[in-house]
Amino acid sequence: MTRRIVQLFVGLFLYGAGCALTVQAGLGVDPWTVFAEGLSVRTGIGVGWITNIVGFFVLLLWIPLRQRPGVGTVANILLVGTSMQIVLGIVPPISGFLPQLATLLGGIAVVALASGLYIGAAFGPGPRDGLMTGMHSRLGWPIWLCRALVELTVLLVGWLLGGTVGIGTVLFAVLIGPLVHIALPLLDTRRTAARAAAQPST
Repeated sequence: MTRRIVQLFVGLFLYGAGCALTVQAGLGVDPWTVFAEGLSVRTGIGVGWITNIVGFFVLLLWIPLRQRPGVGTVANILLVGTSMQIVLGIVPPISGFLPQLATLLGGIAVVALASGLYIGAAFGPGPRDGLMTGMHSRLGWPIWLCRALVELTVLLVGWLLGGTVGIGTVLFAVLIGPLVHIALPLLDTRRTAARAAAQPST
């Protein structure tokens, strides 16, 4: 349990930090961060704080979908945007294409590692992932369709509001799935516990 809790909090902090790096790279960000950026542009509130606020309102959408949040869901709402805002205050915007690209790729890698950590801790999905699985459960639509509809919607609205869409948005979409696929089996506490249980006692 101690390992799971530490893994959850470290993962959520790193997730926000990785998103902050992609923002400072300035080459485009993932759809939900595009949405948060757009709202930040319009409201003047920091993009990290907006991320927390959006997470809270997305959680409210779980109610008609009859989803139940876990500890990890609530921690996600509180920590990811806060970490993001802290790192944005420390890391300055990056200039020059190669440094921007390196920062972008580093941010995506950190997000993938962080995803493996917090998902592997098994304390419940983040609010955005739970929205998609809830739509799947209630509406019967395939997960890929639910994800595509939600992310394309927030991407379009965020872009219209002034969020950053670019090569980074494409690279995030292409790379994040395979990288999480690598990270998650290494960090999934349930698999670790199963392997330990399967070891013969001496």
